[in-house]
Amino acid sequence: MTRTYFGTDGIRGTVGQPPITPDFVLKLAHAVGRVLVAEHPRPVVLIGKDTRISGYMLESALESGFNSAGVDVVLLGPVPTPAVAYLTRAQRAQLGVVISASHNPFGDNGIKFFSSQGSKLSDAWEAQVEAMLAQDPVWVNSQQLGKARRLDDAAGRYIEFCKRTFPTELSLRGLKLVVDAAHGAAYHVAPDVFHELGAQVSTIGCSPDGMNINDGVGATAPAALVAAVKAQKADYGIALDGDADRLQWVDREGRLYNGDEILYVMAMDRVAQGAPRSEEHTSELQSLRHLVCRLLLEKK
Repeated sequence: MTRTYFGTDGIRGTVGQPPITPDFVLKLAHAVGRVLVAEHPRPVVLIGKDTRISGYMLESALESGFNSAGVDVVLLGPVPTPAVAYLTRAQRAQLGVVISASHNPFGDNGIKFFSSQGSKLSDAWEAQVEAMLAQDPVWVNSQQLGKARRLDDAAGRYIEFCKRTFPTELSLRGLKLVVDAAHGAAYHVAPDVFHELGAQVSTIGCSPDGMNINDGVGATAPAALVAAVKAQKADYGIALDGDADRLQWVDREGRLYNGDEILYVMAMDRVAQGAPRSEEHTSELQSLRHLVCRLLLEKK
């Protein structure tokens, strides 16, 4: 079945234009809810979002659509996309939903779904939802309506998860960091993570107003971070995008390290620790090494 609404990463578009309208998003949540109810007696869905002003409207539409299909909803508020994936698994929910258009400007928004394991859902599942969208809605009666509640400490739980990934015998004490959250979902998460790990933290891009997400700051506009690191004589700078699933890194000299270079470092670290590799992974690592070498030569 050819998909009409789902793209490579959920459903995304300009707010106020189909499909990113409140009526369609309500229908979408209702259709997804019906798919879930067919497999689970009382499913639970987690909804997180970034800081776009349109997130309020789309969150309400999703909540209503899910509740109308008999699905309970847990509202997380503004949290990074990886936090929704983690919390969906940790809370034993049946589905996670992110309201975000990632690195796009504030006038765009989107809906992305995660499985109960915090992973991307299959094309077959998306086709099933689109087939349900083509049907007339079936509203449940009052006794079967879903409920909604808010998980007030969602950001705090994710902060603790991030800290647990850092070796307990290490500390960032003595390091001065600049954190740029792109006025996005990590504005109240990323600075706290690094501060609680011991670093001296200063911030840019951590004052969202609903319309300044990704506007001249963040991973897609790293010049602001480079300038801040140099001006403050910081050791490093970290830039995220609007939903905090994209990263760029700056050293004290103002040298910018992009995602491919960071992935290479991570991969080589895993190799050094004896992580198993298949022939396919070895080939991919060689390709990544060649790419990083080319990037380094271009920046000299």
